[in-house]
Amino acid sequence: MTSGPRQNDTEGRPEPSEDADGLIDLNRAVGRQVKLLRERAGLTQKELGDRLGYGEDQVSSLERGRRTPQPEFLDAADDLLDAGGLLKATKEDVARAKARARVRHPAWFRDYARLEAEAVEVNFYNNHDVPGLFQTERRTRALYEMRKPLLTEETIEQRVTSRTDRQHILTEWPPPMVTAVIEEVVLRRPIGGPEVHKEQLSRLLELGRFRTVELQVMPTNRSEHACMGGSFTLLTPKGKPQVGYTEVQAVARLATDMDEVRILAARYGSIGAQALTPRESLALIERMQTDDEC
Repeated sequence: MTSGPRQNDTEGRPEPSEDADGLIDLNRAVGRQVKLLRERAGLTQKELGDRLGYGEDQVSSLERGRRTPQPEFLDAADDLLDAGGLLKATKEDVARAKARARVRHPAWFRDYARLEAEAVEVNFYNNHDVPGLFQTERRTRALYEMRKPLLTEETIEQRVTSRTDRQHILTEWPPPMVTAVIEEVVLRRPIGGPEVHKEQLSRLLELGRFRTVELQVMPTNRSEHACMGGSFTLLTPKGKPQVGYTEVQAVARLATDMDEVRILAARYGSIGAQALTPRESLALIERMQTDDEC
């Protein structure tokens, strides 16, 4: 049995949520404080970003309440701007608001998110992007900001928060076994710019060394390819049969038919055999990172 395609026809509209509104209001309040302290210190957004290791656009976005400040940013900004603990004091409020507003997945994605959260094994084949579980926050934000048709700022913030929150399954015990085969071209495309791209490669290297993660790269020069039909995910929820998931042009499809899932699993096995080994893949990513720094 296969669930029918679910068209995401509300892509650009945020779902109503008082908790999400509370997070947005808090972001704006903290952003105004950061701006006031920055101007008092006589710094531009670029100068503040340079000193804290953030881009000018990130500081601008934070000051306008468009993004949620991370604890490390609040700590560093408080010290640099001599805020006397003002910004550090907001960390608990931000964390609580973020926790209440998280898991605001679009309706068409919720079935997958629920299964992923209880999975004991997840297998990704990706031919156009890094799996969401592996993405850095900055890459995720860049992806949503370039989406067409344009998403509202509130929707972007909700989607970024929801996606990064899903990643807790990688570190909570017991974690699922996660494997991924990613096309080489995906890892060479600098989504979000050079800094974001470098950060993403570093994150992949970090994850690839987890005992529960196996990362493989499918070289572009391979003459044979088992998955020309596109990206897909295989999920094995605890105590339940394996299922397949595909998403194309915002149309999501969850496959539960045993024969269809078996075919996807066979393709995944083949593409894994055609790809570089995990050790070779990490070595390639390390070379990519070195090339980017040259």
